[in-house]
Amino acid sequence: MDETHRDRDDEGRARNARPRDGLGRPLPYGAEGVGRQPEGVVRSPEETLREAQRLLDAGMPFHAHEVFEDAWKSGPEEDRELWRAMAQLAVGLTHSARGNAVGGARLLRRGAGVLGAYRTLEPYGIGIDGLIHWARELAGRVERGAGGGLDAAAEAPRLCPLRP
Repeated sequence: MDETHRDRDDEGRARNARPRDGLGRPLPYGAEGVGRQPEGVVRSPEETLREAQRLLDAGMPFHAHEVFEDAWKSGPEEDRELWRAMAQLAVGLTHSARGNAVGGARLLRRGAGVLGAYRTLEPYGIGIDGLIHWARELAGRVERGAGGGLDAAAEAPRLCPLRP
């Protein structure tokens, strides 16, 4: 295969130009996939949460993870672990929906563990206790065999509790 088909930039880094499905799995070249999230977008925390929730609700947790990744890479140092944990939850849901019970449960539990440090803070209106409960409960179900046919949209968490 020549260089033009290797999805590499001029420095040889992977570009990941292959089309992907809603769970981020690569599709054959030429297949119609789901549009990728643009990389390196700087959003406010509120915009990050709104976009990630939209993607989660649409059954695209892989894409939501990319939104959280942008926040963790571009945001202030004091928020990096928060956004990294949120990305881990989204990737945990992704792996669980793909049928990877071990990886999915591990990431869900890891993200929930990190979020424990934010319990009393409720940063940006994020329902931390609800997310921790959701992640641990889903991890348990996935480990008991609920993973393979898991519907990512139906399992999507509410990031921020509804306000009256």
